[in-house]
Amino acid sequence: MPSPATRAPLPPLRLVELGGTGPEDVVFDGSGRLLTGVADGRVLRIVLPGPGGPDRPGGVEEVGRTGGRPLGLEVLPDGRLLVCDAERGLLRLDPGGRAEAEVLADSVAGMPLRFCSNAVAAPDGTVYFTVSSRRHGLDDWLSDIVEHQPTGLLARLVPGGEAEVLLDGLQFANGVALAPDESFVTVAETGARRLTRLWLTGPDAGRHDTLADGLPGFPDNMSRSPGGGFWVALAGARTPPLEWLHRAPPRVRRAVAAAARRLPPPPALGGARVVEVDTYGRVVRELRGRGYRMVTGVAEHAGRLALGSLQEGAVAWCDLCEPTPLAAGEPSI
Repeated sequence: MPSPATRAPLPPLRLVELGGTGPEDVVFDGSGRLLTGVADGRVLRIVLPGPGGPDRPGGVEEVGRTGGRPLGLEVLPDGRLLVCDAERGLLRLDPGGRAEAEVLADSVAGMPLRFCSNAVAAPDGTVYFTVSSRRHGLDDWLSDIVEHQPTGLLARLVPGGEAEVLLDGLQFANGVALAPDESFVTVAETGARRLTRLWLTGPDAGRHDTLADGLPGFPDNMSRSPGGGFWVALAGARTPPLEWLHRAPPRVRRAVAAAARRLPPPPALGGARVVEVDTYGRVVRELRGRGYRMVTGVAEHAGRLALGSLQEGAVAWCDLCEPTPLAAGEPSI
């Protein structure tokens, strides 16, 4: 059985400046190097220092450009990268070569594939990916959250096939991850603060349900944790005024979204927040820190936790330590 829920502050975060903004997702490759994409279309590889080594990383290297806006990344077994590009669709990139990014899918169900958000690949080559919104693009993501209209979707691309919709009507579909045994795929619905599960095998294959609900913040990208569950980035904390607005009539939400578009961009949200969720949907760990805002990506490798952000100009990382178990009846952070 999973361990009881635990809490801990994030260890002190170290930043690696990238010379670009918005490292929205972070992933580790097979050699433990960190990969991310930034707003100007570059995909970057970062060498972090070894355990007990210097504080300065080994360097930041450009390994490709998408020609658009890279968001979610997934390392394939052959070392190539899946890249969800908010402007160009689902791409594949060879970080060791000079070739341009290959477009795997630029439409789904007859619709142009815009705001492609995150992807995960199964061992057989099947790719599951999300589209956050069919109404708004990345530059207007806040309108989708405020309007609270379920226009996100989960899609699948099989080798040699065309992209098909698996789940429609999602509230800002975002991070996606496969269960360790590949029995289900789970997708983060940012606007609903929940993780939705689609069963892939067994008697419930094809059925979807809720894996985790009422999360303590807005879930963004996800990754598998070494403990057998999932790390989930929380882009912001719960906001009572927004929760109230989500219960208001649609015309009120549309009016507020229209007004918000005429205002200056909002400041970066909150501090660093991530949760680890087990395959039963239980939050087993909550980590929270300062010095880094609007965490949209999280990945763990060899005891290291890396964070990405839609609004920061750096990736953050730390060496994990054992958290302190929650006392009986103690609320989570």
